[in-house]
Amino acid sequence: MGRIELLQGDITKQEVDAIVNAANRGLLGGGGVDGAIHRAGGPAIREEARLLGGCETGDAKATTAGDLPANYVIHAVGPIWQGGDAGEAERLASCHRRALEVADELGCRTVAFPAISTGVYGFPVELAAKVALGTTHVELETHAGIEEVRFVLFSDADFQAFQQHLPS
Repeated sequence: MGRIELLQGDITKQEVDAIVNAANRGLLGGGGVDGAIHRAGGPAIREEARLLGGCETGDAKATTAGDLPANYVIHAVGPIWQGGDAGEAERLASCHRRALEVADELGCRTVAFPAISTGVYGFPVELAAKVALGTTHVELETHAGIEEVRFVLFSDADFQAFQQHLPS
């Protein structure tokens, strides 16, 4: 059974096996966490991501981590919030599940996640925290090789929302 930790800070500084990127479907960079990961990791991430041909919402694909202090970047595509009746929670759970499956396939023991879909995609952070933490908690039971998952939250509000939903 893996452990889940919460940290407030910069995900691009995490020394882990894999950093999960809150990616868009094109995988070639964007704003927020996605842009920060691409900037910090350098052009190698974009060059490798271009070969992947994009990624569907709810799925995840891995690339090199470039100049980041990790071995891989797992690009997980979360849903754009449309009010809650368009399967957003299921797709958010799916991208967390797929990111952990990819991490396990790559032999990763430590993984860092951001708060996927809560920025420009507009997913309410309270619901995102509940979905992300609940899905991760369940998935760690089937991915015994993953020893630690860190949710690295940038803002106080995100950190507090995740703290309220951390499984015991």
